[in-house]
Amino acid sequence: MVFAGDAEGGAQPGTVLCIGAGPAGLTAAYVLSRERRPVLVLEADPRHVGGISRTETYRGFAFDIGGHRFFSKSEEIEALWDEMLGEPFLVRPRKSRIFYRGKLFDYPLRAGDALIKLGPIEALRCVFSYAYAAAFPPRPVTSFEDWVTARFGRRLFEIFFKTYTEKVWGMPCSEISADWAAQRIKGLNLFQAIWRALKPQRSGTPREQIIKTLVNEFRYPRRGPGMLWETVARRIAEAGGEVRLGHRVQGLTRLPQGGWLVEAAGPDGVPVAFRAAEVISSMPMRDLVPAIRPALPAEALAAAESLRYRDFLTVALILKDRRRFDDNWIYIHDPGVKVGRIQNFKSWSPDMVPDPALTCYGLEYFCFEGDGLWTAADADLLRLAAEELVRLGLAAADDILDGTVIRQPKAYPVYDADYQRHVETIRAALDAHAPGLHPVGRNGMHKYNNQDHAMMTALLTARNILAGRRIYDVWKVNQDAEYHEEKTAEGGRLVPERV
Repeated sequence: MVFAGDAEGGAQPGTVLCIGAGPAGLTAAYVLSRERRPVLVLEADPRHVGGISRTETYRGFAFDIGGHRFFSKSEEIEALWDEMLGEPFLVRPRKSRIFYRGKLFDYPLRAGDALIKLGPIEALRCVFSYAYAAAFPPRPVTSFEDWVTARFGRRLFEIFFKTYTEKVWGMPCSEISADWAAQRIKGLNLFQAIWRALKPQRSGTPREQIIKTLVNEFRYPRRGPGMLWETVARRIAEAGGEVRLGHRVQGLTRLPQGGWLVEAAGPDGVPVAFRAAEVISSMPMRDLVPAIRPALPAEALAAAESLRYRDFLTVALILKDRRRFDDNWIYIHDPGVKVGRIQNFKSWSPDMVPDPALTCYGLEYFCFEGDGLWTAADADLLRLAAEELVRLGLAAADDILDGTVIRQPKAYPVYDADYQRHVETIRAALDAHAPGLHPVGRNGMHKYNNQDHAMMTALLTARNILAGRRIYDVWKVNQDAEYHEEKTAEGGRLVPERV
């Protein structure tokens, strides 16, 4: 075992070690280093910082992993982004549509656009279906299918909600809890979508009144989100901190005298250890719990093993730009293909594409790590993506020039029927047996958080550490990256739970 740090086998006294160089880990390290607190960040990826918010590159083309809009209801987070990047963000129009039966429908839905493109017969079916659901709503409303049908009608549910949702989560809508729909589509209904089509959002609309689903523009770094996080990593180093890539944490031992010994496998595979006064962890909760020594109680270990994740992969295709669509992304509501969403990286930022005659699409496939899609050879995935893009009429075969595949494990924490009980069990065990260990971020807290939510949990954790006591309960960061004192505040952004 090689010890890293000073002669005594540790980092500087009072060092805070951050596991993971994603938005949460880097935000915590940035805030702490800004206050001259010694920080060390360990990141398993050997090349990139940013986690799921990183920017990958291939032959000069840059692409985002999933698409990350920079918009938050928290003005503090918005200001932090400006401070971190140090140069102006691009302001990009937000455009996304739904692909259904060979046509692109505006999203959020616009009544005129939808009715015209559906045709008179299908439009009448939707209207009557909506009226029927309003008069005879399903009882009881227990599933996602019930909830959406009650508010939009069965026909609109089948057209605009069912296929994409089932692709993303890998389960039928009839088995997904209605609670998820109530939160995920919160503040949005058919009449509101129609009203917005007639009365567009004014530039002076207060930020807290804007429904995120309906935001019509957002900010974006010109070379993708990775540009921001690479800048943050550099600034941490300039402030005296350290970010080490290719270091996969494998063990955390609580020391009798206080603090932690963190063991990792370095880039060359040689085990290395670091001493830290406190640890901020954004590594998946399922991996963190069994790595702690002395071992946590058996019920916490069993709870961690029960946590599940949804994974996805991106097939980035480079092709001649025929301007088939200019959306940032489109949702594919076609059960005949496996792709769930297609990003158009040139529409996120022209600087993502080095040649103006070309463009780059990211075809996203949702899967579970180890299943047929996940384990398929890259060549087979490139062939599948090209064939599906042509089948959808979004490209000609001769226009597709090249491509690459990026796999993203543990992209979405899954909320099954018992997830909350498992997380509470783990939280209680960490509070009782792991003082100075602070979970943050999406995977660290097993919360389906957006980038700004993850940053807020890290920001508040850093403030607690600087204060030397818990001022904020980071579990109360809600879905709009805000902090609430109320005990009833909902933490995080829901993901599907089985009925």
